[in-house]
Amino acid sequence: MSKLPFLKSREVLSLLFACGFEKVCTTGSHIRLRKGKHLVTVAFHSKGSIPVGTLKSIIRQSGLTQEEFFKRKP
Repeated sequence: MSKLPFLKSREVLSLLFACGFEKVCTTGSHIRLRKGKHLVTVAFHSKGSIPVGTLKSIIRQSGLTQEEFFKRKP
């Protein structure tokens, strides 16, 4: 996958939940999710899209490839 789409926090969380991640805790505007040994932190802000670098970091933290991550996208 060459170019990442612009996604909001809510969309990223939905994709992670669809990939089997579960919510561990919430601290302020940050939500922590876990699946096995992988722990992912997503900043939940209602406005705007997540920056591309942050999205890449979230995908890397999840242990998934970009294809696996976006396979669940409707």
